[in-house]
Amino acid sequence: MHTHHKTRIKVDPSNPDTIPKFMDELPIPSIARPRAVIKGSPYYEIVMKQVQHRYHQLFPTTTIWGYDGLHPGPTIKVRKNEKIYVRWKNKLPRKHLLPIDRTLHESAGPPDVRTVVHLHGANVAWESDGHPEAWFTRDFAETGGTFSRKVYEYTNRQMGATLWYHDHAIGITRLNVYAGLSGFYLIEDPVEKHLKLPKGIYDIPLLIQDRSFHSDGSLFYPENSEPPAPVNPSVQPFFTGNTIAVNGKLWPKLTVEPRKYRFRILNASNTTAYTLRLGDGRTFYQIATDGGLLEEPVELTVLPLEPAERSEVIIDFSQHKGKKLILQNTNDDGNMGVIMRFDVKLPLKEKDFSEIPNKLITEEQLLDEKQADKTRLLKLDAIEDEYQRPVLLLDDRMWHDPVTEKPVIGHTEVWKFINVMNFPHPIHIHLIQFKILHRTPFDLERFQQDGHIQYTGPPVPPEIHERGWKDTVKAEPGMVTSVIMQFSENPGEYVWHCHILEHEDYDMMRPMRVVQEE
Repeated sequence: MHTHHKTRIKVDPSNPDTIPKFMDELPIPSIARPRAVIKGSPYYEIVMKQVQHRYHQLFPTTTIWGYDGLHPGPTIKVRKNEKIYVRWKNKLPRKHLLPIDRTLHESAGPPDVRTVVHLHGANVAWESDGHPEAWFTRDFAETGGTFSRKVYEYTNRQMGATLWYHDHAIGITRLNVYAGLSGFYLIEDPVEKHLKLPKGIYDIPLLIQDRSFHSDGSLFYPENSEPPAPVNPSVQPFFTGNTIAVNGKLWPKLTVEPRKYRFRILNASNTTAYTLRLGDGRTFYQIATDGGLLEEPVELTVLPLEPAERSEVIIDFSQHKGKKLILQNTNDDGNMGVIMRFDVKLPLKEKDFSEIPNKLITEEQLLDEKQADKTRLLKLDAIEDEYQRPVLLLDDRMWHDPVTEKPVIGHTEVWKFINVMNFPHPIHIHLIQFKILHRTPFDLERFQQDGHIQYTGPPVPPEIHERGWKDTVKAEPGMVTSVIMQFSENPGEYVWHCHILEHEDYDMMRPMRVVQEE
């Protein structure tokens, strides 16, 4: 086997066409271990550090930020209702890796490197939710206006689910997450013990992110938009990378046995949505959404995922011995149309006794739109700032405007997102999991004239892959997207926002105050 072809392309990290795919084996994030036990509960310390990371075996190393110096960060595994404590420590340098737009919230002066960790999808007391203004700098030297505790408490009073943690600092979330600050948080539910789902080494998380690089291997993040705004650096309306990393490796391969595997798939990209497809359109089975298991598995050939959405699927490789199956992204072609590859090359260790059950869970809680205590109409729109840049808004309000969403503990609410823009937004509500009711087309011109919602067609039920518990919903353009949820505990200061991080930072995020019944 001669490797010295005359035409061998030199790998240039800035040019994805030169980067060979499926060279690196998919890394599996390590499991976080508690440092101690406090008041009978596991206590963790996780440190944000600047480190060198190798995205591809033919790349130079890349300077990134990682939880415990890892990218993705260590996976935190807990049991349902098991309380844990986590001290998130900022040991990052004082200078940011990426260009900071000084016109955004709290970004005008120092501190440049402020962090706060949000556990996405979690039912937690607000002081441990990672409020955007509860940020802290290195060694807690400086803290934001809502900062109140150094050690977070996670009670895990919710269904088993694939959650994730990531940075949420006001005005620079897009930069901190892009620098590498994200990881998995898995809640294990006793009900799963009875289900014979693939487990152990056959239960694998996949964190998908797009990235771009300079020729020297350093992360590329645009300093300005095209055409450039009059301020520099300037926030982008969106970011799209030109490579795909899964668990921190570019276009990896996973060598598997001919058997069933469970994959917990997370779109942790800043802006990019994916539609996943396996090989030549083979079926796979979805068993969970953001908030946990579905009532029964759903057979799919494609799986759309907006930023921050999670989906758990079972892929059965038993009929594909010796084959290679590419996980594709049909939203794109070329390099961005490929995510990773499964190589069914390993011998079967032992007989596969795992199953794709007919029934996963019994749904206890049924929410009825007619019984809602409150319905909110919430517009997704944009204005221009003094530099002619788009400012994305929720209900025509900026982040710092007074809070208008004040759900009451014990109440059921329906939120209707009226998207008057021409592209979808993944809307995330902190603290709760909701159900998608429907999406209904409406007369945009009429609405723009007098604010009246004139529906132009019947409500469309949620897509087959989004019928479980959700914390992030795709608000489609020209549609009213309705979700229903019940607030059951944890009054306090939360937020809701678009999970396109460039939008969240400017200014598509609003406070939400959960209040006790009067």
